[in-house]
Amino acid sequence: MSNTEKHYSEDKFWDKLKKFGVKAGHSVVYTALLLYFVLQKPDVPKKAKMVIIGALGYFILPTDFIPDIAIGIGFTDDLGALGVALLQVAMYIDEDVKAKAKAKLTDWFGEDVDTSEVDGKL
Repeated sequence: MSNTEKHYSEDKFWDKLKKFGVKAGHSVVYTALLLYFVLQKPDVPKKAKMVIIGALGYFILPTDFIPDIAIGIGFTDDLGALGVALLQVAMYIDEDVKAKAKAKLTDWFGEDVDTSEVDGKL
């Protein structure tokens, strides 16, 4: 992920989620949102922010290890990269971060979203 930071920007992040959010699924989107909202916290150390930016940069890449257009498996590598970053910065994920991510997820997918799989890993 060391080369993926240059691909991260806030605009590219939101564009990717809007374009592929439904296809990527709740877990990928929720994980990306958690990382995004942790990145916004001013008290998070620079090293943790670099981990997040690297993972979100990889997520944004259109041509990563498994192309996102690959039906059924296109986002598995993205989820893996996001998941590794999530575990590395989990100590900075508080209830406020979760609430913001869940609110955005609910806005996009409706009330029927299940975040328990990701929340269970935190």
